[in-house]
Amino acid sequence: MTALWTAAEIAAATGGVASADFDVSGVTFDSREVGPGDLFLALKGEATDGHRFVAQALAQGAAGALVSDVVEGPHVLVADTVAALDALGRAARARMHGQVIGVTGSVGKTGTKEALFAALDRVEPGCAHRSVKSYNNHTGVPLSLARMPRDARFGVFEMGMNHAGELAQLTRLVRPHVAIVTAIAPAHMGFFESEAAIAAAKGEIFQGLVPGGTAVVPFDSAYREQLIDAARPYAERIVTFGLGKGADYRAVEAMRTANGTFVSARFGVRELSFNLSQPGAHWVSNAIAILAAVDAVGGDMEMAGLALAEMGGLAGRGARTVVRVGEGEALVIDESYNANPASMRATLDVLRQEAGRKLVVLGEMRELGEQSPAFHAELAAPIEAAGVSHAVLVGEAMRPLAKALEGRIDFVHVPDAAMARERLEAVLAPGDAVLVKGSNGVRLSTLVAALAERAVA
Repeated sequence: MTALWTAAEIAAATGGVASADFDVSGVTFDSREVGPGDLFLALKGEATDGHRFVAQALAQGAAGALVSDVVEGPHVLVADTVAALDALGRAARARMHGQVIGVTGSVGKTGTKEALFAALDRVEPGCAHRSVKSYNNHTGVPLSLARMPRDARFGVFEMGMNHAGELAQLTRLVRPHVAIVTAIAPAHMGFFESEAAIAAAKGEIFQGLVPGGTAVVPFDSAYREQLIDAARPYAERIVTFGLGKGADYRAVEAMRTANGTFVSARFGVRELSFNLSQPGAHWVSNAIAILAAVDAVGGDMEMAGLALAEMGGLAGRGARTVVRVGEGEALVIDESYNANPASMRATLDVLRQEAGRKLVVLGEMRELGEQSPAFHAELAAPIEAAGVSHAVLVGEAMRPLAKALEGRIDFVHVPDAAMARERLEAVLAPGDAVLVKGSNGVRLSTLVAALAERAVA
């Protein structure tokens, strides 16, 4: 098996000095994730210093470490391990001769990235690579690049930001052949003066496009023209996707089925019908963006359609689990990883279409700035439209929503996830459908994990 990196290659890429010859098969900066053959990156941060865990990592089977302080055991010594991680990411990208796709957006980044990986892996099994989890920031992106096999045919990388300028830096590391903006929504509004400013920051992704690259822009967005203008200096080709008439890649029909959504798509003179395993209009839009990207890298569209039909829900982003409740069962929809006003509305609309009594556990939406009270209060209408019978609201920022729901539906307002679990368990009954969604810091994933212990096999 070909090594991911040799010590000599790591030293050459980072300007470091290797203490010994060694080969690595993986890369990580989390000592809890270290496995046999890994390269452990000893990063120095505000909270801790990774050099404290080098001995532990080597004991767990790490083949070597990347360090800025001299340590015992095989290592590559560099001046700055954070800078060295960027350098290793750039070297990984430089040696990769396949097609690279970059994904950003206010909502839908991770789901789109995972579905793209599934589609491309279906086209050429074992030849696609993608960033794991939501490793989409200044350390996660170069780490994901550094993990990319040298013979990968496709690479799919998620890129996120909460300040202007961050995406420009990340996309120049990734250097995508195709760059996608999934959607623009008021996420991270605490750091931006307007949604237009968010669109400008997301449009930075096009700055890293390689010559001849393709920009994929949401047709139905109010910021379509702004994004197209941002792409023009960098993209040879700009295509739009969506549901509206006039989109280059368009869903002309989307019909909810028992197992997801049946979609008919049109692009130019071509048409494709496929089953999409994920429910919801937002997923229809994501699927069309995926087809546009697959087409741009020369992939097989029919195979991509099959992959979309088979893709399961992601933990924290739509995974659906049937759990035991008394003598019966209830459905839990896990959207616990993150939340903003747009994604809240989208997932409430998915809940609306479920059978049975509808319950929600909604955690506060963070990083919304001065508009946070209004954004929270405005969720009252979509909650009511979804037919929600009972709501558990979690966190201080949910107070405006609690006030807006008074006299409209039954609800409780609690301070944390532990109390939310108690209140949900008190009302949960067989036949219920429960949506759990909130910003990651609310830790509603712990509630989902507790419910999942009663999952029906």
